[in-house]
Amino acid sequence: MLDSFLLRAALAGVGLALACAPLGCFVVWRRMAYYGDATAHAALLGVALSLALSVPLFPAVIVVALAMAAVVAGMSGRHAPDTLLGVLSHGALAAGLVAVSFLEGVRSDLMGYLFGDILAVTRADLALIWGGAVVVGGLIAWRWSALLLATLSPEMAASEGISPRAEQWVLNIALALVVAAGIRIVGAVLIGAMLIIPAAAARPLARTPEAMAVATAVIGSAAALGGLAGAWHLDTPAGPTIICAAAVLFAVTSAAAGVKRLLPA
Repeated sequence: MLDSFLLRAALAGVGLALACAPLGCFVVWRRMAYYGDATAHAALLGVALSLALSVPLFPAVIVVALAMAAVVAGMSGRHAPDTLLGVLSHGALAAGLVAVSFLEGVRSDLMGYLFGDILAVTRADLALIWGGAVVVGGLIAWRWSALLLATLSPEMAASEGISPRAEQWVLNIALALVVAAGIRIVGAVLIGAMLIIPAAAARPLARTPEAMAVATAVIGSAAALGGLAGAWHLDTPAGPTIICAAAVLFAVTSAAAGVKRLLPA
């Protein structure tokens, strides 16, 4: 059954959407969109490290993503957050591109690392993606209450014995896992969009955090399947088409929310 490359691509897209859903909600709630981009762009350095040292891609990307988180934590307070993340995001992307360009036989695959190649997903990739989704889902479910409290009120969380910094590292680890799993599907440039857009699209539809997480998973899965269908019929790149589908769903939910506000109660 998994011999069909389209079926493998669909399963990979849904798996990534499920992994991104709860994490994307916290990225939106905490206004960490640029942080997600910085982590994803740093993944290219992990690609270069993996190829240069002939080590598996997944752990190499995780190590670099966590190193980026440590750098951000260490430099926080010295610069405005948006300035710091802007420098690190673009700097990491440029450094990754330069590092990859030095490796022989890799330049032809550079577009795949940047924008992914979901149609080339293998059974081993599927196992990695769904395994990562299970780990991320379990991690977020385990820390859900603490993460919510630390997000809504760090001061109240601290008074309850919850460390906001420790909860931030839970998100950092989960984000590194998602980036490492998603780089094969939508690439380093677009993985941040897959985290942010479905969650932003789900926000007008949900009244509780849990409902928003579920709605995000549904919208992300719909974007993955709809984007694949669009890429198949229009002969367009699959990864960017998936993100376009997510953006369309965001426009639809935003418009629906706007119309609802205009209607009399």
